[in-house]
Amino acid sequence: MNEIRFGNTMAALSFALWGLLPLYYQFLPNAAMDELLAFRIMASVPFAALLIIFIQRKSINLCEILADKRSFRMTFIASCFMCISWTAFTWAMTNDRVIDASLGFFISPLTMVALGVFLLRERLSLGKKIALVLASAGLLYQVLQYGQVPYVALTMAIFFTIYGYFKKKISYDWATCLFVEVLVLTPFALSYLLLKQAYTGTVSLDSGWQTLLLYVGSAPITLLPLVFYSIAIRLTTMSNVALMQYIEPTLQFLLAVYVFGEVFDEVKLVSFSLIWAGLLFTIIESMSKFRPLAKP
Repeated sequence: MNEIRFGNTMAALSFALWGLLPLYYQFLPNAAMDELLAFRIMASVPFAALLIIFIQRKSINLCEILADKRSFRMTFIASCFMCISWTAFTWAMTNDRVIDASLGFFISPLTMVALGVFLLRERLSLGKKIALVLASAGLLYQVLQYGQVPYVALTMAIFFTIYGYFKKKISYDWATCLFVEVLVLTPFALSYLLLKQAYTGTVSLDSGWQTLLLYVGSAPITLLPLVFYSIAIRLTTMSNVALMQYIEPTLQFLLAVYVFGEVFDEVKLVSFSLIWAGLLFTIIESMSKFRPLAKP
């Protein structure tokens, strides 16, 4: 039980940090998404290595890492899915679509719960069932009113959920897993940047050192919450992670409306209200589980 509680705490912390990320990306409006992704991957390698060396206090053994072929393969697949979700998220951050990003992570618990139930055979409580129905209704209402599918939000949600699924299948410890995730994609990221710079030039390398530092800085600010998430996904259930994930889009929504001044119309009000109502059921249910029993 203590292990599960610690996992829940790590999940809550990771999603809180992710929820505040829009503040950073306001310094990179209309960023070159391909370059931002490449720099995030490459710059994350030394930071991930430092976690192993100074936090876990052990050396990096590449032979041992490569010996576990199944985990290496699963890590590569997981990192590819994470890149897709992260690209959609960052596009929303840098194009004044923070509310869309918020919706994406309100949808993500639906896909996580579905994955936990149908693939991992996790049992769904009554509160989570009600939350799933209400959140689905909120999403459907927005689709019907706007007449279009929220592609950015769905891309974020689906691929982040698949990322979490493959993380469950990896035997590496959390720090080694993060290191391998960015290491396996670094050759592709570096090759892409060099080719683009040679043929067309790059925004990140041709816009001054301040812009370059912002691109490089995307690595540590996204890696830190990923550290906490990697710990959480191993210690608690997918359903619990899905519950904690509501923290992120709530913070993003508040930033979008009250800090960035994005439009929040009546359709979004109804849609988000249904989703928040579902969240309320899960919170009440979770609180009742930890309420001490009355003494006879």
